[in-house]
Amino acid sequence: MEERKIMLNDAEIPRQWYNALADLPGPVNPPLHPGTGQPIRPEDMQAIFPMNLVEQEMSPERWISIPEEVLDKYLLWRPTPLRRAINFEKALGCPVRIYYKDESVSPPGSHKPNTAVAQAYYNKAYGIRRLATETGAGQWGSALAMACRMFGLDCRVYMVRVSYDQKPYRRMMMQTWGAECIPSPSDRTQAGRNILAQSPDSPGSLGIAISEAIEDAVTGKDSRYSLGSVLNHVLMHQTIIGLEAKRQFEKIGKYPDVVIGCAGGGSNFAGVSLPFVQDKIHGRKIHIIASEPTSCPTLTKGPFAYDFGDVAKTTPLLAMHTLGHDFIPAPIHAGGLRYHGMAPIVSHMLEKNIIEARAYHQLDTFEAGVLWARTEGFIPAPETTHAIAAVVDEARRAKEEGREKVILFNYSGHGLVDLASYDAYFSGKLSAYELPDEEIHRALRAIESHPKCIGR
Repeated sequence: MEERKIMLNDAEIPRQWYNALADLPGPVNPPLHPGTGQPIRPEDMQAIFPMNLVEQEMSPERWISIPEEVLDKYLLWRPTPLRRAINFEKALGCPVRIYYKDESVSPPGSHKPNTAVAQAYYNKAYGIRRLATETGAGQWGSALAMACRMFGLDCRVYMVRVSYDQKPYRRMMMQTWGAECIPSPSDRTQAGRNILAQSPDSPGSLGIAISEAIEDAVTGKDSRYSLGSVLNHVLMHQTIIGLEAKRQFEKIGKYPDVVIGCAGGGSNFAGVSLPFVQDKIHGRKIHIIASEPTSCPTLTKGPFAYDFGDVAKTTPLLAMHTLGHDFIPAPIHAGGLRYHGMAPIVSHMLEKNIIEARAYHQLDTFEAGVLWARTEGFIPAPETTHAIAAVVDEARRAKEEGREKVILFNYSGHGLVDLASYDAYFSGKLSAYELPDEEIHRALRAIESHPKCIGR
């Protein structure tokens, strides 16, 4: 009988995170101070993050030990299964073996707790009492709400308004774990009030919600900001996904030819791919693909430049592929993939041709997601369907090339609280939306207006 679930026992859980900065061909462009334009110093970030996380962000060490307190929480759901999608393979009829890392088994149903638990722990250890954050689809907000509850921290989440309206059950999850969830833009912060004065009906964006959360954090007592993607320490925490996957492939004597993840800010994609990127840098032949929406084509169309992570320009300037910090995305349902910028590490890997990026229409992604549900049973999150669409694409390429491939992708979350998006798909309310070229040109003009443009 074909093995469909490759498991690790609790004792086999990785006890270190992998820091890709130790191996990436460099130099990786450093974050810049938003005021001076000079490389940022650790003390410049203290008002936003606790120093123990700042040290991780800037660490040159290849391996960072996972604290026992964090491992104890991880063991509620980790190690996660590596599953083989045999029924999906049969439906495609292509010469591929498809494996997926099932991150949907966490309590909030996604990969996000891998860093949420770590960040809550480090903030608690530093004496912080409350965390403020933003969320798009609600996966990050719900994960941080749970993690804060685990470590006795208060939590306030600014949720992009269009997702707040589209995904009420994510908001209810946050409230169940004791967090306060606020639609963004809001009247709670000056950043939010400024947006509402210009656009009272603004659907919001992650850039706006980040501005609100940072303002809330730096003006509150014993509070800090927590980020669910983009920065190095966040991606590092997620590498437990790929590290487990490598151990699971070793158990069955296989290794993937292709690794795929959906990409918004870069956390789940980096989590599954970075341990394999390490192998690729050292000569292993492997194809690594980031899949994003055509409505927010950060990697496939955004220039590589220094840009702010938020609308109010309070974050450090990051070297990344970006659509401009003032970008307001179309209100498609894959809310977790609607961020204007991509993680600097992921952007750097694209510039160095270590990875490939592809963009897919939402009709194609939902078609792939429905086929997955009807063959494998599990209903994927709208974000995850972008990875599945890339799997379908790569499987068909294998058939055209006439060669067998082993494909690994990150099943980053389930869609059980996102069924309204499937209803919109079945009722014909979705379209194959693609970001207009004039929006790309606007982004280019906005970025070129400041002197730190470093790429094409």
